[in-house]
Amino acid sequence: MMSFVVVALVALFAAGLTLYSGFGLGTLLLPVFALFFPIEAAVAATAVVHGANNVFKLFMVGGHADRSIVLRFGLPAILAAFAGAAALGFVAHIDEIARYSLGEREAVITPVKLLLGVMMLVFALFELLPRLRSLTFDRRYLLLGGLLSGFFGGFSGHQGALRSAFLAKVGIDTKAFVGTNAVIGFLVDAARIAMYLALFVFASADNPLGADQWPLILTGILAAFAGVLLGTRFLHKITMHTVQTITGVMLIGIALALGAGLI
Repeated sequence: MMSFVVVALVALFAAGLTLYSGFGLGTLLLPVFALFFPIEAAVAATAVVHGANNVFKLFMVGGHADRSIVLRFGLPAILAAFAGAAALGFVAHIDEIARYSLGEREAVITPVKLLLGVMMLVFALFELLPRLRSLTFDRRYLLLGGLLSGFFGGFSGHQGALRSAFLAKVGIDTKAFVGTNAVIGFLVDAARIAMYLALFVFASADNPLGADQWPLILTGILAAFAGVLLGTRFLHKITMHTVQTITGVMLIGIALALGAGLI
């Protein structure tokens, strides 16, 4: 029973929060599932909840999306994600810098994680410091932003954080930011899931999720839906200043966790 309570509370909180930030559900939910499932099943369970939540967000707030940004930012991001995934194979052999244990968890610090952590800290400063917060990116840089976000998304799985950091600077309002993030997140997830399914079928691998694990996964899905509904209810009251603050704080948290080798 405790497992259902923990998963439900985390999914509810994370889904509501990430409706505004555009990222973080998978980052927060994966370690929770890992408490109750083997790691390969935890990864699969997180992907299922994350994908279902993105579909739900698409229906709830996708209508607020800025279509020009979706096309000029989202499509390049999808293509670049494949390039990032391929690049990962070339640098996977780079030696780790350090390894240590934190309780039962083993953390590994690599040059790639440190690089991404520094990048996210820089983006966080642009969201939190008053002098930098007012800066905006011209829309002619949407292609570049999409390519960078997609590449590092395929490379490390953190495309949502970089995407949100960029979209928060292109001069759109809160509803457009949330809706655009939801549509692009859905498209990227659909592309990734299609690739994973293809690899799964090609490898003829066993399904990592058993029938006894689905009740907990469904609990996470329903709680995430509830979080989106609650977040949507207050969407009209949230300003871009608040969105930037949420994004900046979460970027710092993920950056520190990456740099410490915890994710």
